[in-house]
Amino acid sequence: MTNKLIILDRDGVINEDSDAYIKTPGEWIPIVGSAEAIARLNRAGYRVVVATNQSGVARGYYDLTTLEAIHQRMTAHLSDLGAHLDGIYFCPHGPDDGCDCRKPLPGLIDQIVADYGDVTSVPLVGDSLRDLQAGVTRGCRPVLVLTGKGRSTQAKGLPPELGTVEVYDSLAHFVDHFLKDPE
Repeated sequence: MTNKLIILDRDGVINEDSDAYIKTPGEWIPIVGSAEAIARLNRAGYRVVVATNQSGVARGYYDLTTLEAIHQRMTAHLSDLGAHLDGIYFCPHGPDDGCDCRKPLPGLIDQIVADYGDVTSVPLVGDSLRDLQAGVTRGCRPVLVLTGKGRSTQAKGLPPELGTVEVYDSLAHFVDHFLKDPE
C-alpha cells in the first residue's frame, strides 16, 4: 500500500456509541484499547483520520463549538496514550439536507482524497453499513468492527457489492492483525 493512511469512523469505533447521540464532552467515552491501537498505527508510520457523520448538529442536539469540545476531549485522551489523529472530517448535516458528505455518500472520503491522495485499498474501519459503503465507493478496503453498531450491522447481512469485508471484534483487534500483515 503506497498511501500509509487509515480512515476510522468515530462513534462505535474509537468511542462508545449512543442512540441518544454524544452531545457533550462528558458523554465521549473511549472504547478500551482504541487509543492504544491508534498509537500503534502512528508508531508504524500510518496517518490516521476520522470520517464521521455528526447529524446531531443539524438536529440541534449540540452546536459546532460543542462538537469541537468533544473532539478536543478525544484528541486529549489520544495524546495521553501517545496517539494522534492527522485529521477529523465530519458531516454536520441531517439525513434530509441533501449534502454529499453524509455517509454513505462519499463526500467525506472525497475531502480526505483531496488532502491525502488516492485512497484505493486504504482501510476504512467502521461499525455501520454506511461507513463501509462510503469507503467502497472510493476504493477503500472495508473493515467492520463489532463494537458500537457493528454486531447489528453484521447480523443484518452485508450486501455483496461491498466485496470482501474484514470483520474484527474491535479496532484494537484489527490493528493487531493489520500490523502483522498490512497488505
